[in-house]
Amino acid sequence: METSTVARETVLAALGRVQDPDLKRDLVTLGMIEDLVLEDGRVAFTLVLTTAACPLKAQIEGECRTAVLAVPGVREVAINTTARVRKAAHPTADRKSLDGVAHVVAIGSGKGGVGKTTVSANLAASLAASGARVGLLDGDIYGPNLPRMLGVNRQPSQREGKIVPVEAWGIRFMSMGLLVSQGEAVVWRGPMLHGAIKSFLHDVDWGELDYLLVDLPPGTGDVQLSLIQQTVVAGAVIVATPSTVAIDDAVKAVAMFDKLQVPVLGMIENMSGFECPGCGARHELFAPSGAVEARALAMGRPFLGAIPLHPDVRGGGDEGRPIVLSKPESACGRAFTALAGQLARRVSIQTLGAA
Repeated sequence: METSTVARETVLAALGRVQDPDLKRDLVTLGMIEDLVLEDGRVAFTLVLTTAACPLKAQIEGECRTAVLAVPGVREVAINTTARVRKAAHPTADRKSLDGVAHVVAIGSGKGGVGKTTVSANLAASLAASGARVGLLDGDIYGPNLPRMLGVNRQPSQREGKIVPVEAWGIRFMSMGLLVSQGEAVVWRGPMLHGAIKSFLHDVDWGELDYLLVDLPPGTGDVQLSLIQQTVVAGAVIVATPSTVAIDDAVKAVAMFDKLQVPVLGMIENMSGFECPGCGARHELFAPSGAVEARALAMGRPFLGAIPLHPDVRGGGDEGRPIVLSKPESACGRAFTALAGQLARRVSIQTLGAA
């Protein structure tokens, strides 16, 4: 039984002084405090984060605990932390949201060969491992490499007129590579690409998802336009290596998303220096590490993080088990986990808005 109404209001007032570090608004106003129970000096409540991959979870929990313990008469605090990804309202007449999907996130690059598909697979796997409901759409119709990188080689089934995505590593997954024989080339013109993307979005039973990541082909062409015309895209992530050519093309990708009014959630530097597994030394193969971060900050864009070049990352892709799952405690595994947290954080900020 609660001690008193005043005690409840006092505890809520204390929690109301704790702010989300990104959103700059208090947890009570944001609706992040639920199921508050007070009994004999013990306070219990549920802390509802905006993403299961929240990189600031420990900080927020600690501030809540400190604030409540400072209330006179409170001797014990029990916090049950969970997460609920919130879907933003998208009042656009020409773009249809996907039923059950909270956020569609495009992962692109201006240039091929920068490891964008490897990044997509590891981000999806990391988000799923954190407890998020994740889908991954392979938008590279001509070169669908994700089936190999996820270790999937079976065709999807159908149910009630819808395609049922294949599941791998907790990810709901769809790719043209699941529909054609291995080694078969897809030779299509633009209108057929448009139809494929439309079908992958609206004819697939994605179910309830927190994030649907879309691995886009290089460039700024038909698939990118089709995706943005067919549904609401919460934001885009741009992948580049620290080379002048790759960064120049990444800037073009940023410009494309700006023109199409899709927020750029951040940039990622992949192959950020080579970490030699033999000698342990680090070598700059393309250009000095940090070049992508410098360009991102110069353009006023968030920088999500960097991934070093390491044979284990390539091996994980070839063997069908992303490194974030096969070697989560490795430097690259931890880097991908941190990236996933930063991506989830940027989506939350984009959805709820910072003050």
